[in-house]
Amino acid sequence: MDELFKTLGDSNRLRILHLLMQQELCVCEIEEILKTTQSNASRHLAKLKQAGIISCNKKAQWAYYQVNPEFSTSHSLLFEYLKEKLEVRTLYREDLKTLDHFNKKQESCKTLA
Repeated sequence: MDELFKTLGDSNRLRILHLLMQQELCVCEIEEILKTTQSNASRHLAKLKQAGIISCNKKAQWAYYQVNPEFSTSHSLLFEYLKEKLEVRTLYREDLKTLDHFNKKQESCKTLA
């Protein structure tokens, strides 16, 4: 439990988690939406994955990340709490607007690469 809360104690990781609660994303998509570097996004994704909060699957040369179904099931109260609280904070709402804009432009790893 210590590791779980330590992992969730970073605002960048919470921003990534909040995006992944909406949809599956590739590291380059997260990088673009959050306006961060690839190495920074990858470092945070690795921590989230190591804690079992997110999982990843490969499609061609890209790794796509999503909320680990096991995490959302086994920590359902925490998951729902995070979902509820992140929805109302300005920074996280702005991230969702950026995600929506990103989706409308139909950008993807293929177009960003």
